[in-house]
Amino acid sequence: TLIVDYAFSHGHVVRLKGGDPFVFGRGYEEIEYAETFNIETQLVPGISSSVAVPALQRIPVTHRGSSESFWVITGTTRNGEISEDLYTAAKTNATIVILMGLNKLPEIAAVFQNLQKGHLPVAVIQEGSLPTENIAVGSVDTIVAEVKREGLRSPAIIIIGEVVRKNKYAAEQLSLENYLLN
Repeated sequence: TLIVDYAFSHGHVVRLKGGDPFVFGRGYEEIEYAETFNIETQLVPGISSSVAVPALQRIPVTHRGSSESFWVITGTTRNGEISEDLYTAAKTNATIVILMGLNKLPEIAAVFQNLQKGHLPVAVIQEGSLPTENIAVGSVDTIVAEVKREGLRSPAIIIIGEVVRKNKYAAEQLSLENYLLN
């Protein structure tokens, strides 16, 4: 409604959206709504946070020998639950990138633990690309405690899979974790 109101009162509107307006966002809905009022729209796409934020931490979402594909899944569906797709994705060797899922992290970890994948590396990156960026790394079994210890909060991206080991800090942390467990 604001886009339409400002378009009529000011002649044009720039809707600058952080994050991914076309990935679990309302970008397309906003364009459709504006166009019902015959307001011309243009889109300048950016780089998806699901790829860019891990890359800034030197975590590739795919890597030969580690992961041949990746899933981008919402952490919380419209009805407030974790996506059914997570259960399917967890059965694969793909990298799983979860957006808007920090509040569901214990439930997400349980999905992987139920499949005996508690050893999988996980990185949680808060406020990716900003000066306030913070990261917690661990395994599925330890990530909830690591996030709490680091004091991470939303917005954050969760990356689950062997590719997380490509982050040097994660590799060191996971080696230490393995040493302490054995």
